[in-house]
Amino acid sequence: MKRKKRHLQFNLSETIYALSFILGFLIVPNHSLAQSICTDQITGKNRDQLEAELEACNKEIEQWTKTLNETKNDSASFTRDITALTAKINAAQAKIKGKNIAITNLTKDIATKQSEISVLNTRLMNNKKAVADILRKTNDINSYSLVEAMLSDKNLSEFFVDIDTYASTERALASLFAELRTIRTLTESEKATLDKKREAEAAARAAMEKAKKEVEVDQAEKKTLLAINKTKEKTYEQVLADRQAKAAKIRSTLFPLRDAGPIEFGDALRYAENASARTGVRAAFILGIFATESGKGSDGTFGRNIGQCLLTNTPNKGDGKGRNTGTYLSQVMKGNRDVDPFIEITKKLGLDSYAQPVSCPQSGGYGGGMGPAQFIASTWKGMESAINQATGKSISNPWDPADAFMASALYLRDLGANTQDWTNERTAACKYNSGRTCYVNGRAGPGLGYGNIVMANAATIQQDIDFLQDL
Repeated sequence: MKRKKRHLQFNLSETIYALSFILGFLIVPNHSLAQSICTDQITGKNRDQLEAELEACNKEIEQWTKTLNETKNDSASFTRDITALTAKINAAQAKIKGKNIAITNLTKDIATKQSEISVLNTRLMNNKKAVADILRKTNDINSYSLVEAMLSDKNLSEFFVDIDTYASTERALASLFAELRTIRTLTESEKATLDKKREAEAAARAAMEKAKKEVEVDQAEKKTLLAINKTKEKTYEQVLADRQAKAAKIRSTLFPLRDAGPIEFGDALRYAENASARTGVRAAFILGIFATESGKGSDGTFGRNIGQCLLTNTPNKGDGKGRNTGTYLSQVMKGNRDVDPFIEITKKLGLDSYAQPVSCPQSGGYGGGMGPAQFIASTWKGMESAINQATGKSISNPWDPADAFMASALYLRDLGANTQDWTNERTAACKYNSGRTCYVNGRAGPGLGYGNIVMANAATIQQDIDFLQDL
C-alpha cells in the first residue's frame, strides 16, 4: 500500500510538470521560447529565429565557461578534471551550433551580394554599350560637314533634325557617364562588403573546426579519466606524471627553421612568447608563420627555395647563383632595392655577403629572403631600429632565431595581428606573403593559400601550447 502511494505521488508530480510545461508553451510567445534553446536544427528557419538561437548558444557558452573557470579553484583530482572537461565539451558543442547558424546566415548573405554584383555588372556592360553607340553616332554627326549637307539628298529640315539629335545625344551621354560612375561606386562597395562576408564565413568555419577538434580531444581524455577512476588502474599522481612526460616530449620535438637549423619546440615557444609579450601577437600564430615558411603543412612550396641561392658580385646588380648547383640566376634579389642593404647587414655581422644564403627568386617575383623570418634586406633595414630596441641588441641578426621571431612579431603587429582575431591574423598572414589582403575585389587574393596554411599550422600548434599551459 505504501509503495502504491509513492507511485501515485510520482505520477502526480510528473502530471503537474507536464501541465506546467504545456501551459508555459501556450502562454510564452514562440520567439521567447526560441531564445532559451540552443539547437543545430536550422533547416527552414528564418533569420530572426536563427538569430534568437544564436543568442541562446552564446548564453550557453557563457554559462559553461563560468563553470569551467570555477573548477580552476578546486584542488586537482579526477573529479575536478572530469568536471572541467565536461564544461569544455559542452561549451565547445554550443559554439559549434552557434557557428553553424552564423555560417548559414553568411552563406545567404554572400549569395545575395553575388547576385547584386551580377546585376550591377550587367548594368555596367549595358551602359558601356550605350555609351559606345552614342559616341559612334556623335562621331558620325561631327564628321558631317555643312557642304556635305547641302550636296546630299537630305533637305535642310532633315539636317537640323540631325543637329538637334546631336544635342540630345550629348545630354544622354553626360547622363550615362554619371550613372556609370554611380554604378561603379556601388559595385566597388558591394565587392568590399562581399570580401568582409567571405572573411567572416571563413572565420566562423575555422572556429567551428577548432571546436570540433577540441571536443574530440576532450571527449577522449574524459573517457580515459572515467575509466581510470573507475578501475583504479592508476593514481591521480600517476596520471599527472604521464602528462608531464607528454609535455617533455612536446617541448623536445624539433621545430624546423630554414637557414638556422632545427631547434627544440620548447625554445621556439619561448622565443614566440617573448615576442608575443612585446607585441601582443599570439605566440601560436607567430609559430604558424615560421612553420609555413619552412614548408610545414604544404607540399613545401613556401619553404622549398629558402636558403638555396647566393648573391654574386656581377656587373648586373642583384644577380646570383644556385647555392648547390652554381647555376646563374637573374635577379636573386632586387638590385636597386635590396643589394646595398644586404651588404650592409652582412658586413655588420661579420658575414661574407656573397656566401650567405638567401631565398631564390619565385615565379613573378624576387628572392633575397633572409633567415627563418624571410625578411628581404630593405624591409629588415627599415625596421632595424625597432628590432634592436625590442631585442636589446645593438646589432640584430636575421639568421638568429630569437631576433627573427621578434622581427616577425613586430611586422605582424603592424599588419594588425595583435588583435588576436582570426580574420585579422589571416589577413596579416596574406599580407606577410603577398603584400595584399586575402580577398581582393570579391575574389581570392594571391596570398590566400599561404594565409590558410598559416592558420592551420597555428591551430595545431595552439593545441600543444594549450596542453602545456593546462598542466
